[in-house]
Amino acid sequence: MNANELRQLQEPLKNHYKSEPGAALITLKARSVVGEGITCKIETGKALVEAGLHPATGGDGLSACSGDMLLEALTACAGVTLKAVATAIDFRMDHAEVIAEGDLDFRGTLGVDKTAPVGFKNIRLKLDIRSSEPKDKLDTLLKLTERYCVVYQTLSKANQVAVSC
Repeated sequence: MNANELRQLQEPLKNHYKSEPGAALITLKARSVVGEGITCKIETGKALVEAGLHPATGGDGLSACSGDMLLEALTACAGVTLKAVATAIDFRMDHAEVIAEGDLDFRGTLGVDKTAPVGFKNIRLKLDIRSSEPKDKLDTLLKLTERYCVVYQTLSKANQVAVSC
């Protein structure tokens, strides 16, 4: 796909959302069903994934860890956004890889230390891009990728999450 094809694909949607802003408000949903043992099956839209405890909390390592899945979602979103932005600005890449790392202190999750945080303390996202494009164009690519990556923006901003029963 080239920049023109991407514009042709997105132009009708952009016009529709400009004329009808409400049409752009879509609620994405995730669903899981509690499984056997300490697992749950997640419907991803493309496959069924079984999530379970991380080995550091007693898991057997056979089920997907939700922390890993969060980082995977971040790398997937950043990678897709990177490619779309590169296409839109005609940025040529020889190679691109997205790596996410997150630091967890499992003492918090296991209730071993009440002062230890539950959840990721730090997340690092690295875009390994090989290209002969000039630095200013690379800077633009990175700025726009960061700006338009849904998962990155969600994680980097304080969002209110409501839990109910």
